[in-house]
Amino acid sequence: MGINIKKRLAWVPNLFTLGNLWLGFFSCIISLQVPGDPRYLAISGTMIMLAALLDGLDGFMARLLDAQSEVGAQLDSLADLTTFGIAPGILVYSLLLADFNVALNDSITLPLGMLIAGLYPAAVAFRLARFNVSHEPGVFQGVPSPVGGMIVALMPLAFQDAIVLPDAVLLVIYIVTAYLMVSTIRYSKVQVALFRKFSLFRGSLLLAFAIGLVAFLLFRFGTQYAAAAVFAMIIMYIVSGLISFLIHLIQEYRI
Repeated sequence: MGINIKKRLAWVPNLFTLGNLWLGFFSCIISLQVPGDPRYLAISGTMIMLAALLDGLDGFMARLLDAQSEVGAQLDSLADLTTFGIAPGILVYSLLLADFNVALNDSITLPLGMLIAGLYPAAVAFRLARFNVSHEPGVFQGVPSPVGGMIVALMPLAFQDAIVLPDAVLLVIYIVTAYLMVSTIRYSKVQVALFRKFSLFRGSLLLAFAIGLVAFLLFRFGTQYAAAAVFAMIIMYIVSGLISFLIHLIQEYRI
């Protein structure tokens, strides 16, 4: 393939990456429109979920067209920082932390909510920098940033009227996930976990079941139940890495 053609094809995955970036930016703006308004926050979360889809498609298109590029890799990191770091931080600030301040005295107030919300952008920035320097194929060190972004995006979508989790629980999930993103706990890529740890047939069956379940809940009960199901699946993925890490520690201790 000629160099000029390859350079032109590189813009195909880059357009998906820019779409990811735009949706992350839109999410930030929408979260700030009316702080705490569930309608705006649900839209903001939806933007992050759509961006996660584009994030997966840009890599797929780059491999399909054999159009990987250094510019594309750097652009992807910048887009992911915006969409899965900054946008979730602003969303959770508007959702849970806008009024979380500590009065030090009559004239000085510590914006503790802003400091906690800032954990995600910092964690994602560090995680992406570490990934760009070195990474192991098929395995992530720490929770992947799109997974971390999606778990925050799903909070205003899943936990509204019919299904409720206390704000304190959501905040703990936010803080723990931020830590796990910068941890060295190993997480398998989803496709690796499905199709290498299981057979191709079983992996495909499990994936089809998960998609079918979410689709059934969406059309039978609405967005909230479907979002709650995806939220639970992501939590299971995060917990699976912790369990594997603990099993490895126990085995090392016994040796």
